[in-house]
Amino acid sequence: MALLSFERKYRVRGGTLIGGDLFDFWVGPFYVGFFGVTTAISALLGTALIFAAATQGPTLNPWLISINPPPIEYGLAFAPLQEGGYWQIITACAVVAFSSWVLRQAEISRKLGMSYHVPIAFSVAVFAYVTLNVIRPFWMGAWGNGFPYGIWTHLEWVSNVGYAFGNFHYNPVHMLAITFFFTNCLALALHGGLVLSAVNPTGGTDVKTPEYEDTYFRDFIGYSVGTLGIHRVGLFLALNAGFWSAICIVISGTLYVGSWIEFWDFWKKIPIWS
Repeated sequence: MALLSFERKYRVRGGTLIGGDLFDFWVGPFYVGFFGVTTAISALLGTALIFAAATQGPTLNPWLISINPPPIEYGLAFAPLQEGGYWQIITACAVVAFSSWVLRQAEISRKLGMSYHVPIAFSVAVFAYVTLNVIRPFWMGAWGNGFPYGIWTHLEWVSNVGYAFGNFHYNPVHMLAITFFFTNCLALALHGGLVLSAVNPTGGTDVKTPEYEDTYFRDFIGYSVGTLGIHRVGLFLALNAGFWSAICIVISGTLYVGSWIEFWDFWKKIPIWS
């Protein structure tokens, strides 16, 4: 279906959550809406503040620029701009932009008459970000527990937080999240490899249909989830990977303080071993 003929099918009035017909408009092929406006404003403001904060720092090298959260001693208070205030405002802009994008996707889903699986999926990624820079710092009583906005400093923060708990790989929820990540990678690699083999057959042979793909997996593992099912499996695995990765960090330093290695000492205390 040509793009223009498809646009005529979804360029219908209504489906908006806020603003009604006033914000029910497009820019080129892109639907905007009220939440598209709030996304644009907050994203542009946040980006401008990143550049403004960078000019106050010691370098403009994009690899070394870092907008840091306030020092721990500020707690949950507002900090001066150059002592974490920029970070606080940029974080607020990011939360508004990401949340607005989710709601804009919900409006598009309403226009198309489809379910909300796209905005729900994106909201899991937003939840992971909010967990790191809003929920966990708030729970721990200081915005300084959030991660800095910088390439190298962000990576250093991840490494330091991991070592702060002995070895983060011993976090059982981290194990669960990584399992979902790896399983998702395996499932989509199998899916992608199957599709490529079906649509790129050897010379002189016809392109294979989904029935051939289903037959292959029934022979390979005894079951085929089907062409629609594999995408549902991929969505399920991906969303769980993001969700549990957020949970594994938000419980660290809040519900559990100390080395995750020592967490497993409970196993030795089970009466059956004695």
